[in-house]
Amino acid sequence: MKASTLRELWSLISQTSHEALAHLSDSDLVGQLMTQLQKKQSLSQQEIILMKSYIGARTLLIRDIVQQA
Repeated sequence: MKASTLRELWSLISQTSHEALAHLSDSDLVGQLMTQLQKKQSLSQQEIILMKSYIGARTLLIRDIVQQA
């Protein structure tokens, strides 16, 4: 994974409202963030797989960050 892609992901997360993610399942949360990320950056198939796994492993952290914002 590129550092710039990770920075973009965490930037998207910090800008996302709690209401937008509060009622999403974990898989929908991953899908929503991937959709937003792919609008900002072109990702290869391998990068998509890695990012989905990365986001999926951090859903609790993402929810905590969004709730505190």
